[in-house]
Amino acid sequence: MRKMDRPSSGAAEMPLIERTLEFDDNRLTSDLYGQFDQNLAVIEQRLGVEASARGTIVALRGPKEAVALAGEILEGLYQRLRRGEEIGVSEVEAAIRLVNARSAHQGQLPGIAGLAQIATRRRTVTARSPNQDRYLRLLNNHELVFATGPAGTGKTYLAVAHAASLLERGAVDRIVLSRPAVEAGERLGFLPGDMREKVDPYLRPLYDALYDMMPPERVERGLQTNAIEIAPLAFMRGRTLANAAVILDEAQNCTPMQMKMFLTRLGEGGRMIVTGDPSQVDLPSGQMSGLADAVARLSSTAGVGTIAFKSADVVRHPLVQRIVEAYEGSGERSDAASG
Repeated sequence: MRKMDRPSSGAAEMPLIERTLEFDDNRLTSDLYGQFDQNLAVIEQRLGVEASARGTIVALRGPKEAVALAGEILEGLYQRLRRGEEIGVSEVEAAIRLVNARSAHQGQLPGIAGLAQIATRRRTVTARSPNQDRYLRLLNNHELVFATGPAGTGKTYLAVAHAASLLERGAVDRIVLSRPAVEAGERLGFLPGDMREKVDPYLRPLYDALYDMMPPERVERGLQTNAIEIAPLAFMRGRTLANAAVILDEAQNCTPMQMKMFLTRLGEGGRMIVTGDPSQVDLPSGQMSGLADAVARLSSTAGVGTIAFKSADVVRHPLVQRIVEAYEGSGERSDAASG
């Protein structure tokens, strides 16, 4: 790939430059540009540059810093395509977030092609933000990881991907998925069906992520043989979970005693991932969340990793990030008004 920079005439207060990138695989550049050049259009819109493609050559024009960022994005995404990854608009959006963060941190964060990944039979999942990259590295290096933050940041999805990867490569013997069924309370036993049917509504997001990572027949076989187990939090008492990847989702709805009970289920060769959104607590008023309590107690404990996602880490539709920020801002204003 060749690059050529040259100054271009423009407004005195904002000199423009042009950069030409030349790639070496026409098929890959087609995927890089996207259908009807939609990936290039996203880069133009987000960075304020002009990007025109002809064959394997892309010409960029705009402010020097923006052109440099656009070039870094295209080069990094091209390298990921060479590794066999798929690139779409969401990956382009994620790359833009990353290079902006790298620029703010003076290049101390990983590059686009160096982001942490999880490989499963159905797909390879790549981190889409600096915090996701840190999260994946924590999962690889810690027996217990707490991930907190708003919806859409990938806390649960990446936890399930990691658990599926561990199971597929034989690092654990089973996956155990759990959630506190706050809405069901003690009435869970009166719901129709077997245990899986009773708790399905509460664990649907975990199922969805599992089916993304593993072939459907593998998931169904795992559920039948208990290689994949669904267990509401209340049914975890008294167990020791050895050689298992255990995920507790929506953990903000645990009490401190429930959290202690859950964490002490960890057995030899086991891994635990605890996820939750501290702003979405459904416990009775005045009841402390076990998630906040556990993070405060254990954040400096050896073998424990913690990460707190923010609204800037939301990787769903861009509107979701703005919604989260609006609610966070509203909450801050309300707190200030009542203080």
